[in-house]
Amino acid sequence: MAVDVLCEVNNCKFWAQGNQCAADRIYVVSHNGKQAEKQEETDCKTFEPEA
Repeated sequence: MAVDVLCEVNNCKFWAQGNQCAADRIYVVSHNGKQAEKQEETDCKTFEPEA
């Protein structure tokens, strides 16, 4: 399991200083519901806009 999860989306409520993700869990899916072959074919569903 990854110890450090980095994120550059600083308008996400889980973004923390140093580009760290402070979410308890990360949920990533592929765009088409099948096996992704490239990074661009995935999305982070953990994202929530910062209030």
